[in-house]
Amino acid sequence: MPEKKLPRSYHKLFSASVLSNLGNGVSAVAYPWIASSITRSPLLLSIIGLMATMPWLVFSLPAGVFIDRFPRRSVIVFTDVVRGVITLVVALSIWGNRSSIHVVKTLLQATAIHTHTGLYLLLLTATFLLGCAEVLGNGASQTFIPLIVETEQLETANGRMWTSESLMQNFVGPPLASLLLSISVFAPLAFDGASFFASAGLIGLIATAMIKRQAISEVKPNFRAELREGLSWLWRHPFLRPLAFILGSINGINALGFSVFILFAQEDLHTSVITFGILSTGAAVGGALGGLLSGRIIKRFGRAFILKVVIVGSPIFLLATAFSPVWELVWLITAVEMFFAILWNVVTVSMRQEIIPDHILGRVNSVYRFFALGSQPIGALLGGITVTLSLHFFSRGFALRTPMLLGAILGLIVGFYSLPHLTQAKIDEARGKGEKD
Repeated sequence: MPEKKLPRSYHKLFSASVLSNLGNGVSAVAYPWIASSITRSPLLLSIIGLMATMPWLVFSLPAGVFIDRFPRRSVIVFTDVVRGVITLVVALSIWGNRSSIHVVKTLLQATAIHTHTGLYLLLLTATFLLGCAEVLGNGASQTFIPLIVETEQLETANGRMWTSESLMQNFVGPPLASLLLSISVFAPLAFDGASFFASAGLIGLIATAMIKRQAISEVKPNFRAELREGLSWLWRHPFLRPLAFILGSINGINALGFSVFILFAQEDLHTSVITFGILSTGAAVGGALGGLLSGRIIKRFGRAFILKVVIVGSPIFLLATAFSPVWELVWLITAVEMFFAILWNVVTVSMRQEIIPDHILGRVNSVYRFFALGSQPIGALLGGITVTLSLHFFSRGFALRTPMLLGAILGLIVGFYSLPHLTQAKIDEARGKGEKD
């Protein structure tokens, strides 16, 4: 029997995702490169990474309440518009101070850069606000998909969404960012802002009649009670609770390992603004393949096998990256790592959409993401501190690798304790309970 086609409303959401993720891919290269042109301090750069991920720690839980209180389509449109406005404000500020920013093109040029305090504080504020909007918008988008596709289509719908995200953020976006940076320091940020407004417009075009009825309570209990309901549901779940903590450990370790990657890439891998953009395409190639092949691979090997491979592979990838002598090898490592990361996402996101009841999906999903992603700012800060301390004992080249080496050790410890929880029997039991809810 042929698979049922995904509805038109999904294709509008998909197109909006393509646009916004293309903008994200541009900013993913532009922001750290501009930041490295404002300061060369490993600690200050790691704090920017901390501020970008801090919203997952401080805003995930209240975001889930908002997602369940309001129509999810409206929440997505709102956050896209907010991100567009913030990005354009930053772009105009950068343009106004363009004479103070000399985009790093050579190491000789980089060593002459002194921290520009005003622009640095602007980037700190903007990355935090953009992170808050991402937490809310991304959570609303994940919980919106079950309202426009059938349950049996979730893995296909999520797989295609992750494929487009990987291609736009890591394949098309980074080289485009490099091109735009070579034209003007203002250009990539202006492009990113415009992409958010276009995405908001496409989401707004999705007809209400094409959306399943969202379970929104008419009588709102107090905020704390709603939050407690989502937290207690996840805490009682025998599979999703440990899975959230496992993912949180992995993400925190990766944030630690890659906290000053921009400096490692520039100083040890000798990437230019162009080759750094090309380096980012490795994640796109691996991610696209993972998303396209996810359905067949999940059926062939099972969900438990995929999760275990990611757990075992995470420290290996960190170790291999730390000892890579050239950026081309890091490109290959990143491609393989992202291939399995996308498989993990397709499996776990689809399971949450299937298992969690719709009326608390926003809250439970946000609580899950609080534990799973809230560790990132802690890891980013520890990475910056690790490098700063290591500079007193080792060469700068080795010091920039120490977060990855520490991350690999911690990853092995996490793997030892995690693998017994990720069995196919426990996954089947969790999915069975979700179908009865």
